[in-house]
Amino acid sequence: MDHIPFEDQHGLPPLSWKSLPFGLMHLSPLLLFFVPFSWTLLGVFFASYALMVFGITGGYHRYFSHRTYKTSRVFQFVMAWLGTMSMQKGVLWWSAHHRHHHRHSDQYGDIHSPGLQGFVWAHVGWILAVQNDATNYKAVPDLAKYPELRWLNDYYLVPPLGLAGVMYLLGGLPWLVWGFFLATVVCWHCTFMINSLTHMFGRRRYVTKDDSRNSLILALLTFGEGWHNNHHYYQSSTRQGFYWWEIDPTFYVLKALAAVGIVWDLREPPEHVVSAHLKAQAA
Repeated sequence: MDHIPFEDQHGLPPLSWKSLPFGLMHLSPLLLFFVPFSWTLLGVFFASYALMVFGITGGYHRYFSHRTYKTSRVFQFVMAWLGTMSMQKGVLWWSAHHRHHHRHSDQYGDIHSPGLQGFVWAHVGWILAVQNDATNYKAVPDLAKYPELRWLNDYYLVPPLGLAGVMYLLGGLPWLVWGFFLATVVCWHCTFMINSLTHMFGRRRYVTKDDSRNSLILALLTFGEGWHNNHHYYQSSTRQGFYWWEIDPTFYVLKALAAVGIVWDLREPPEHVVSAHLKAQAA
């Protein structure tokens, strides 16, 4: 599947039919005005948001896209399920597109570069475009060999609809609004900002071929993904906050899971990568 950049076009290319429910989903948080507020509901929101974001950061990104650690086939499916709950399409679809992004990051052919295609395209346009609907299975042969992942990739609406059903059964409309609708929309835009804003604003520690930047604020919102320049400089690391002061909650959770044997072989940046910046500063 070929990806063609749109830097020479004006406006957005044809959008998939999925852009309609995507747009309508943004109206759903208005239901907050029709349900009472409680601290319990706020807790439900944060719990649901945390599961979705971790599914994207620890699952879709650090495991499936970059294979920065290992786990069992069962927990692999659990991570795929958590990531799919966020309604960012299938795990194979996401991973294939992300690997393509790293091969062409901010260069001709990148599917979401704000420098080439503008903020709106890099933030949401690319995920809704008709031409990006298909899954490039050739880009993820290591993942496509698992029939359960292919099934989940085809039926990627099952986990989010399951989450919505659970929320409604546990707490009626208030839990559905806070724990599904609001959590999903907030998760979308916080994680989408890694594709858009971290290629526009922030600090560049390492010299890379792209415009990737580090941002503490986005790292806090996305559990560590805001250390984007670090990540683009050394993509094989499970840890994206290379220094102790760079908060990386996704890595902390994975370390805890490693301590009990659920995941293993977590990769950290080698010393020469971490010290490269310090040596450059001293020069």
